[in-house]
Amino acid sequence: MCDRRRSTAPLLTIPLAAALVIGAGGPPAEAMAPCAPPLVNKEATPAQIGAYLKAQRKHVVTFLGYSGAGYEDPATMLEAAAGVLNRHDPQKTIVNIGATPEGIGAVYQLAKDRGFATSGIVSTQWRDSGSALSPCVDSVFLVKDDTWGGLVKGTQKLSPTSTAMVGVSDELVAIGGGEVSRDEAMAGERAGKPVQFIPADQNHAAAIERAKKRGEPVPTDFSGALAGSRRSRK
Repeated sequence: MCDRRRSTAPLLTIPLAAALVIGAGGPPAEAMAPCAPPLVNKEATPAQIGAYLKAQRKHVVTFLGYSGAGYEDPATMLEAAAGVLNRHDPQKTIVNIGATPEGIGAVYQLAKDRGFATSGIVSTQWRDSGSALSPCVDSVFLVKDDTWGGLVKGTQKLSPTSTAMVGVSDELVAIGGGEVSRDEAMAGERAGKPVQFIPADQNHAAAIERAKKRGEPVPTDFSGALAGSRRSRK
């Protein structure tokens, strides 16, 4: 369970432009570790995944953000991610995301190009979804879960998948992000972990199309649920 005490490490919001400046002086990407089909591990509990990654004796950086919703400006998102990666030693760091290639999953390729080890944590819902896995994730951990993540409906408790995501992380970086990213970032904050937020819009056309299919009002704000939670707390 997540620690619900007040965090000692408040959520840090970094404007996208500033994030790009941070990464501007970093080394260029070099193809150091070619991507290959990932090793898909059998179902594991959050505790088992945490123990495995802890045994690697590396700093785990988890990226949160839009997946299927996509980004309005994917190139700028990747530049921001590069700025984060440039602050870490590939030999001492594991880049962890949600295993799939869409949206924030594009950071896997970026990480592998820089020589980082990569991991992915995903709900067992993935097996029935027909979704692909990123070829640039080294190891994928499946968590038995009735949802894709976030809070368990009607509670303030994280789902098993999100419990694993937050639990294994030494720091979390959210570039935009919807409800699941919001719940995981806030849980990380409550646990006292460094949480960095870089604003970014989800794909506008995809968001409008999704709303129309659901019979919902056409959205005019594409900044995501995590950004909304930040604004409401000011």
